[in-house]
Amino acid sequence: MSKRTSLGILLGALIALGCPSAMAAEKAKSKAAKLNSDSRAALSKLYAKVPAAKAVGEKSVAVLVFPSITKAGLGIGGQYGEGALIKGGKTVGYYNTAGVSSGLQIGAQKYGYAMFFMNERALAQLNKTEGFEVGVGPSVVVMDEGKAKSTTTTSMKDDIYAFIFSQSGLMAGLGLQGNKITKIDAK
Repeated sequence: MSKRTSLGILLGALIALGCPSAMAAEKAKSKAAKLNSDSRAALSKLYAKVPAAKAVGEKSVAVLVFPSITKAGLGIGGQYGEGALIKGGKTVGYYNTAGVSSGLQIGAQKYGYAMFFMNERALAQLNKTEGFEVGVGPSVVVMDEGKAKSTTTTSMKDDIYAFIFSQSGLMAGLGLQGNKITKIDAK
């Protein structure tokens, strides 16, 4: 075997050994890029459809956007989705939201939601414990379209406002209470 052939085989082996980590890094990079892109697109659509959300966004210190959450249940239900935290126009972290519920429920649906953190104290709670549980800690007000139309930013005094958007599918009951939000490593 010539030196050139040996060098080629050695180089090929080194590339093959390094390839799994390079592929994993590329996959993680593309996951972060997709979460970032999807979250920003969902937030833009929400702002275009619900002017009150845009007004709240302008007053908030950060917004956590989950562009697509899947919820399904038959007696016992579950939901899961991933999103991005945007602060000062920059994505500063990635999170998942998950929840389990029981009771009279049947069906499946997809939806998204955005949580607007109105002060640094509320935002600090997001990473303070092993996951942020909605309904425990800072007050979270879920805004539907009717409530959003009658609310002004001067009357807003709560820590976090959440807007649910892009609902599709059929399932009775939609709420954020009991969802656990946890930081993930998508980079």
